[in-house]
Amino acid sequence: QVQVVESGGGLVQAGGSLRLSCAASGRTFTNYDMGWFRQAPGKEREVVATITWSGYITYYADSVKGRFTISRDNAKNTVYLQMNGLKPEDTAVYYCAADRQRGLLHTNGYDYDYWGQGAQVTVSS
Repeated sequence: QVQVVESGGGLVQAGGSLRLSCAASGRTFTNYDMGWFRQAPGKEREVVATITWSGYITYYADSVKGRFTISRDNAKNTVYLQMNGLKPEDTAVYYCAADRQRGLLHTNGYDYDYWGQGAQVTVSS
């Protein structure tokens, strides 16, 4: 299995930027598609962005298109989420997840096999 650990969360003012990182260890990183999900208080978990094992294909939720960018560095076993133009409604715990069924670009969290502990992102107005 693979272990994933998020970092880079924090408090930022509306309009600001943050970059989340997710470091993977254990199995070969390119065996996995990767995804970022988030869960705000009182709300269900939702997909933010996903990326195939190669990095060539990505998916974004409509709410973050044009503001967030997912990328991966397979040499460093790391996936990133660059978040620009942050809004108070982006406040949530952000989770990194790995999907063994690579190449399918799943967007449902139930298809992901390994999850990190989460990173808090708080956007003040």
